Amino acid sequence: MKGLFIGLTTIDLIYLTSELPQTNQKIVALDQTIAAGGPATNAAVTFSYLNNQATVVGILGKHPLSQLILSDLDACLINFVDLLPQRIESPAVSSIFVLEKTGERSVISVNARYAQATPEQLPKDILQGIDLVLIDGHQMAVSYAIASQAKIAGIPIVVDGGSWKTGFNQVLPLADYVICSANFYPPQCRTQADVFQYLSSLSIPFIAITQGNQPILLQIEGKLEEIKINPIQAVDTLGAGDILHGAFCHYILETQNFAEALESASKIAAKSCQYFGTRNWMTE
Repeated sequence: MKGLFIGLTTIDLIYLTSELPQTNQKIVALDQTIAAGGPATNAAVTFSYLNNQATVVGILGKHPLSQLILSDLDACLINFVDLLPQRIESPAVSSIFVLEKTGERSVISVNARYAQATPEQLPKDILQGIDLVLIDGHQMAVSYAIASQAKIAGIPIVVDGGSWKTGFNQVLPLADYVICSANFYPPQCRTQADVFQYLSSLSIPFIAITQGNQPILLQIEGKLEEIKINPIQAVDTLGAGDILHGAFCHYILETQNFAEALESASKIAAKSCQYFGTRNWMTE
């Protein structure tokens, strides 16, 4: 199966620490790893790992760090469509601290704030042979253009609602599946009930809210359900939501069942949390 993943690509510098650094403090990390990251990119890597063909649409340019990202993506069998190949500035660099005791992570990054593409930069055949589209919201103009084409072509559209971003009000009505984090709050929404109501008002047929190690809340054609998460000892929660989205893209194409696909994807995400970094779970 072929998936198109649109959004953010970063270089992630990930450190395992016993504590977070305080002001004017230096600490020694217990471990470190480097990998390409970003919501759409991590989802694509997972989709590829599950024996599919993944293409990421984003921005890298020709900075030396971009070559490091491309090398990592090549190793993961990811095809990358660079919308600004002549850009000379550095790609987004994410510095990430993972707490040894809890697996919780803290992230600092500029994301795609300084690198936005336009629909005119998209290849005309971008959707040729594509079975599913995932959008993470970090390239909103391009995402809206692709989603509009995908809707006409009958290609399923998955939205990763990690947090509210300007422009989601245009993209969301085109989505078939919206999977949000507990931090996703559209304007005027204060509770998860508000979020479900807002998304339902856009006629989105399948909606879910993930809550870390708490049950996933989902709504299928107006009916609320939940999926329990098996307890684990988390080593690193970095990228768990992204990995869930990538696995969901695989399972929804395989089963065509929203609840079943989410439950299977949640098991993949839980497995990833038991390893340090966003790649090590794939080695066993």
